[in-house]
Amino acid sequence: MTDVTSSKSARHPHHWRHDLIELAALFTAVVVADTIAKTIAKGPEGPYLLVFSAIALVATAAFHTWWARRRSHASHAPPAGDTGGRPAVVPAARPEPAAAKRPAAKGPAADGASEAADAAGADDGSGPAAGTSLWRMRTTVADTPGSLAALCTVLAHLDVDILTLQTHPLADGTVDEFLLRAPADLSARTLAHEVAAAGGRDTWTERADAHDLVDTPTRVLGLATRTALDAAELPLALRQLLGRCTLHSVPAVSITGRPTGEQAPVEGVLEETVMRLRDPHGGTLVVERPYLPFTPTEFARARALVELDARLGPRLPRGRDVLTLPEGNEITVRRADQRDLAAARAMHDRCSARTLGLRYHGPVGDAGRYLDHLLSPRFGRTLAVQTASGRLVALGHLLWDGDETEVALMVEDDWQRRGIGSELLGRLVAMAEEAGCDSVYAVTQSSNTGMVAAMRALRLPLDYQIEEGTLVITARLASERRPAGRPRPHEESRPAER
Repeated sequence: MTDVTSSKSARHPHHWRHDLIELAALFTAVVVADTIAKTIAKGPEGPYLLVFSAIALVATAAFHTWWARRRSHASHAPPAGDTGGRPAVVPAARPEPAAAKRPAAKGPAADGASEAADAAGADDGSGPAAGTSLWRMRTTVADTPGSLAALCTVLAHLDVDILTLQTHPLADGTVDEFLLRAPADLSARTLAHEVAAAGGRDTWTERADAHDLVDTPTRVLGLATRTALDAAELPLALRQLLGRCTLHSVPAVSITGRPTGEQAPVEGVLEETVMRLRDPHGGTLVVERPYLPFTPTEFARARALVELDARLGPRLPRGRDVLTLPEGNEITVRRADQRDLAAARAMHDRCSARTLGLRYHGPVGDAGRYLDHLLSPRFGRTLAVQTASGRLVALGHLLWDGDETEVALMVEDDWQRRGIGSELLGRLVAMAEEAGCDSVYAVTQSSNTGMVAAMRALRLPLDYQIEEGTLVITARLASERRPAGRPRPHEESRPAER
């Protein structure tokens, strides 16, 4: 901001003594003029002297006015090179960054995270002309007055803008989590070293995107809403809440009926990079994030989501789609869970040994034991197909397998070759895309031509891996996006019509 002082406000205060002096001078001038006029008028050349005096007075007044205006213009003229605009603000000299004055503290967390982030951003084509880039940064500082101010000062010297800030209190310090907008040519290594020089330790940096601009309360409320509507959303909500992590659901009882010994306490367990939470459906939810330790704040948020799921109990979205097969039969596609266990076992009993063998790749007698696990919302989502009479004739599973996602299908013998499997597979892949999965895979046998044809009908890049008669087909979802206007697999023309 520029402060401007006007000429009026710069005048000295007005005093009555100045007026008295001016009045006395005026009377004196009148007396002197009257005396001179009388003296000159009595002389022989009086009129001529009066005329010459008047001319001299006018000339003197004109010269005085011209001279005063000239000095006034000279004093207000702009300096050389000025364009007449607002004066430029010259920034104060910025001190040299701390990292250039002394070596920055190094550590395995800082160097490892910096090298990984540099490698991630090396090929993005960004440079000085590309503007800015978004970064997520987490660092630990001492819990003392001025520690955060010192960190913010260093970021300001690097021309880094702080968009959001979260604090995670610890016993021996505070973890500060930033969302930063930095110059495009600022590397992760430089950022980590400068932060370390300002007192930060265990610094971790990662490239961010526009989705990270959503504030934390809004994001947590959105995840809670999704979890409240669908019990199968809890694993996905925990992943999105905690970032890149691996989640395993360990049941309390194995498929064979033996206790596994995995039962976390009610309050949960936090062990740096591992979090154990009690599953409301029995067993334990194990969350792992090797590259970044969890904080007590993150642990409390995750536990709150699990408690919300436990209070609401079993629930599913109520949506149902009615489809008409070519022969005129109507079928209904809906979500399923463990409440459909009896109907699923009845469908198993009607299936042939070959159908069960193609689906489970093991002893046919043990097939029924897998159903409770497959129908649990902790392990994924299940779609069921039922007839107009309510009989279950097909199941499709989207299973969370650590960082990967598996799709599996089983259709009752009398309902095969009618497009039901392709319909279920297309819907499952659409669910995986909405959940942000990079790929899905199906485990089958090389002789299962129906499953192979259904995977090819997705029109996605496929990878095949064959080992001892077992075929694993992986469809990549994120590597190549569909062209605009191209329908999803379950929206394409197929034998089953709406």
